[in-house]
Amino acid sequence: MKILMVNKFLYPNGGSETYMFKLGEYLTSLGHEVEYFGMEHPNRCVGNSADCYTENMDFHNSGGLKKIKLSLKTIYSGEAREKIGKVINDFKPDIVHLNNINFQLTPSIIYEIKKYNIPIVQTVHDVQMACPNHKMYIEEQESTCDKCLDGRYINCIKNKCLHNSTMKSVIAAAESYYYHGRNTYNLIDCFICPSQFMADTITRAGIEKSRTVVMHNFCEKQINLPKKDTSKKYVLYFGRLSKEKGVHTLIDVCRELENIHFVFAGTGPLEDLCRDVKNIDAVGFKSGDELKALIRNAMFSVSPSECYENCSMSIIESLSLGTAVIGANIGGTPELIAPGETGLIFESGNKASLKNAIQTLYNDPDVTTVMSDKCIEYSQNTIEKYTDKLLEIYSQQLRRENQLHV
Repeated sequence: MKILMVNKFLYPNGGSETYMFKLGEYLTSLGHEVEYFGMEHPNRCVGNSADCYTENMDFHNSGGLKKIKLSLKTIYSGEAREKIGKVINDFKPDIVHLNNINFQLTPSIIYEIKKYNIPIVQTVHDVQMACPNHKMYIEEQESTCDKCLDGRYINCIKNKCLHNSTMKSVIAAAESYYYHGRNTYNLIDCFICPSQFMADTITRAGIEKSRTVVMHNFCEKQINLPKKDTSKKYVLYFGRLSKEKGVHTLIDVCRELENIHFVFAGTGPLEDLCRDVKNIDAVGFKSGDELKALIRNAMFSVSPSECYENCSMSIIESLSLGTAVIGANIGGTPELIAPGETGLIFESGNKASLKNAIQTLYNDPDVTTVMSDKCIEYSQNTIEKYTDKLLEIYSQQLRRENQLHV
């Protein structure tokens, strides 16, 4: 099968890129042909045989007319539409798999793909189709928001949701009005939603429910995990150190639990605040084997998010390494944790609830030991199993498309 993977960034930039690269690599190992389309960039690490990509959109180093031109291009990119057509003509894919496309590539490419009667599958990495700010979170107000779910994108402008900027928020709202008004997203044949929360959210935003499939993100298959090193008892947070992730709430709880040692791995705007708490060891950004060791040897990890998480890779990684998780009851997080078996759920933003959950697990190490085995047992959604399901979806859409054009 020939698969064209599409994503605005073609270099390591976040979770959607990691997902796409690993998936593409595994599909290639199975004998499928995989090519990629997105923006050109000095760090681009995947590509296509036509060597055709869109211009790198650098908003930070642009000014005047250039910035205005780029802003309008975030609504509809004629360049992206033209260039994906060239890639399709050269590669002739059987299926196109979209990932994150808004702003830099824009949904304009959907119209071009459909000209060739090629099935389109999209993995929904964020709530862009439901929220012009793609977060359902207003940073200035430090609160979740679902006011645009009924199509009233004017709320994005009223609240200046994009970087507290009226102009940026106007452009984001215009993009939502344009594509929802044309029912563009329902031209996509199948939406792969990493959580039921995401499936329900985009359905409320106007996506036909019959087009959604829930598939939690895959985890790395762990072989011969080392025994947990319990010589140092600590509770772990790893991820972005920011308010929407609930880190400020967790820091306040840490101050009240002076007898518990916490390790924070990550960077972000609250990094300095973490360093001011004596029982927090802020170790900075960690990755690879170093991060795996931190996760594996923790008593448990904490995911205190106060924004709508889709399918947290931090939780999936923690469980796959045999480390229980205390997670907030928001977004897709509760779908990943079996309360009492692989961790605990607490009320998002509630300090007393979070504090109680941490004390409950910390004071009963026998329970966390039992949970460790359960975590590994529950974490069986490997890339192999995930890809089996994905290939069946590809095949279903190809059969459907062929029947439509017999």
